[in-house]
Amino acid sequence: MEFFRLEVVGHGLKRIMVVGVSSGVGKSTFAKSLGKALNIHVYHLDALYWKPGWVESSLEDFSKAQREMVMQPQWIIEGNYTNTFDIRADHADTIIYLELPLYVCLYRVVKRWFMHMGRTRPDMGEGCKEKIDWKFIQFIFTTYYPRKRKMNERFHSFQSAGSTKEIIVLPSKRQIQFFLENLIKS
Repeated sequence: MEFFRLEVVGHGLKRIMVVGVSSGVGKSTFAKSLGKALNIHVYHLDALYWKPGWVESSLEDFSKAQREMVMQPQWIIEGNYTNTFDIRADHADTIIYLELPLYVCLYRVVKRWFMHMGRTRPDMGEGCKEKIDWKFIQFIFTTYYPRKRKMNERFHSFQSAGSTKEIIVLPSKRQIQFFLENLIKS
């Protein structure tokens, strides 16, 4: 992807979408670090979408909550949820896309499960204890490459439509770390 930019624009970041190629790519961790560096509140879509006991929100409620969020002057919204991608993208000034290899994402999902087993992560909906199952692993495998292609298409579409959105693609752990370190220094 030719959208990769490593220089940091810093203080122009106000409405930021953090998306990634897969579960386990590090969206939540990255968004927390970004929020701390910029002093902007972070919203985790998983916490908004999942109700206690892993009950899904209705698309109507989930969309309405995001429409309210994006009207705020500053925000970082982390999560993929492609069925509501446009709500966030229409209002974002910056889209940051994390794209690590599939094996890294799978490793991190398993590691996350071990680290939070029997507990709810801070970026999840209340009462949603960490879990992992074969269906989730299959989901990661089957969506990784199609999602990678789809994001590339979306970014090309923004570019061809003359969008002024800043699109930052961070395709390695080293580049993610470099981006955050330089942002903190600025």
